[in-house]
Amino acid sequence: MAPAAETGPAFHRLSWRDFDALARLEGDEDMARRLRRAERSRRKLLIHALLTDATKIPGHSGPLPPLDSAWELFARAEAREPRTVNRVLTNPYTGSWAGYTTRLLRNGIDGVGPLWMHLGHAHAIAAAAAIRAGLDFETAIPVWHGNAMLPSLGMARFPGIGTFSSAVVRGVGGRYSVTNAETTVRLPAAPDSDTPGWWGIRRVRSQVGAHRFSLLLDDLDPYRGLYEPIPPDRLPDKDVTDWQRLIDESCRLIADHLPSLARIMPVGLATLVPKPRVPFRNPSASTGEAFGSAVVALPTDGAALADTLIHEFQHIVLGGLLHLVELYEPDPRERIYVAWRDDPRPLSGALQGVYAFFGATAFWRALANAGLRTRRSAFEYAYWRGQTWRTLQVLRTDSTLTDAGRRFLDGIAERLGPWQDESVPAEASELADAAGRDHLAGWRVRHLRPSPALVTAVTEAWLSGRSRPPITLHATDLPPTPVPDGAWSPARTDLIRLAVSDAVPPLDPAGRPAVPGATAADFAYARGEFTEAIAGYRAELAADPDRPVSLVGLGLALSARGPDPAARALLHRPELVRAVHRQLRTLAPPAPSVERIATWIGKLVSG
Repeated sequence: MAPAAETGPAFHRLSWRDFDALARLEGDEDMARRLRRAERSRRKLLIHALLTDATKIPGHSGPLPPLDSAWELFARAEAREPRTVNRVLTNPYTGSWAGYTTRLLRNGIDGVGPLWMHLGHAHAIAAAAAIRAGLDFETAIPVWHGNAMLPSLGMARFPGIGTFSSAVVRGVGGRYSVTNAETTVRLPAAPDSDTPGWWGIRRVRSQVGAHRFSLLLDDLDPYRGLYEPIPPDRLPDKDVTDWQRLIDESCRLIADHLPSLARIMPVGLATLVPKPRVPFRNPSASTGEAFGSAVVALPTDGAALADTLIHEFQHIVLGGLLHLVELYEPDPRERIYVAWRDDPRPLSGALQGVYAFFGATAFWRALANAGLRTRRSAFEYAYWRGQTWRTLQVLRTDSTLTDAGRRFLDGIAERLGPWQDESVPAEASELADAAGRDHLAGWRVRHLRPSPALVTAVTEAWLSGRSRPPITLHATDLPPTPVPDGAWSPARTDLIRLAVSDAVPPLDPAGRPAVPGATAADFAYARGEFTEAIAGYRAELAADPDRPVSLVGLGLALSARGPDPAARALLHRPELVRAVHRQLRTLAPPAPSVERIATWIGKLVSG
């Protein structure tokens, strides 16, 4: 990466000033447009290389025209109306299609459907560009399960035909149609509307003062999935109405409380792939290949959606930045703890998460400072500022970072660091701390394996009647493994979030919130009835001494009553407690309780 002022070939680049601004959440619309233009150029080069390589393969076109004709039609559209071609190129799923199909071609495989179907999608992209440019033309495009996609426009539907076929797209005098066998579907004048045989891509618009938001709800494009093509999944009209309401509310929150983000977000986030609601979750995802798009489940309210949109926008920005500058050397090892995943992450994934949750932290901070959704926003701010900072500190010293990567993380730290000292309500701080300890201990017990030598030494010390375990307790940690040892449930944190929100959840038959995975002990812990929770977790461990959620739950409940050696061991070294107890169950049954072992090991555990 080099400053924009340097002379030379007309490469896409950002100045260090802009680079630093993006790190600190101080980017502007022009920076986002430059990232989008760079992505557009990258896609154009990728498509050209893809089509060039594909023409060398015999039979690559199947029943469709040669791929050269797609590029020629694309060039005609660009000569007639360059903006329309740019619009098709910036369609997120042009990027995901190009990446997916390039991998198929390089690996010599078909993927989902024959290779000619994926290569032939180039004809559909070219046809969409030609329609937007108002050209007269005729070409053929792929049809999957009766669905003929014209990217960024909509889908012609031909029910009852074969799995893989083709259709002819024609345009004369500004009127366009798609024909398969004897059936012709005519495109409406406004392609985003639905007509017989045609589904348009619906758009949701929202305006807050001078801030205008426009988001496509794409439930049609086969390449809108994260990994491979997926079939259309048309949203019911009622869901579209719900999305409009929630987008209005979320945009209002962002515009009112983070106006700088409200200015830049519409440039970088253009399309949502809507998914059904998931109770107690706000799942979302994006990929660097689909710059401008995010897969988002229907949230419960506008604040949850605003959090998700900002989170995914941050991913999109970082994905675009990574196409311009290397922030780290390749390292696929899954080795870093993060609070937002239950498995160890490679540095690349951890860095993505830090930048995304940095944005989400800024949102909850703004709401907390404005006195909105007070308990909820204070908790989310306290939780995410601490967890994001924790991971950021680990990453800043990682040997795989480039100089640019260290500079980028230092920029985040300039903003995020001072937030750690800001005052938050005591309740928010205590709940955030408990939720953080819960997740970290759960991760440790499932993904860390104590060295066999340490487990044997501690077990032998117990069997020999020693009053304390060996003093080498902390010296033999092994790298984390991505293969979990046992199941995990986020039920306790779900119960915390319920307690600090205004949500009214569905109830189970016992009249308690229907939180998946929650046990009677979890409900007691969430109510602050710690003696009852301790009894409940002891009973759970008597039935299954290996259960991670019960091990950590007992540690939390014991800790809530005051300093306790068993709590220290169960929260800071649960993997060792479980491993020693397992060995004792094998060597000297009946083994003592897990709590007795934890109390003994806890004599040498600080925390």
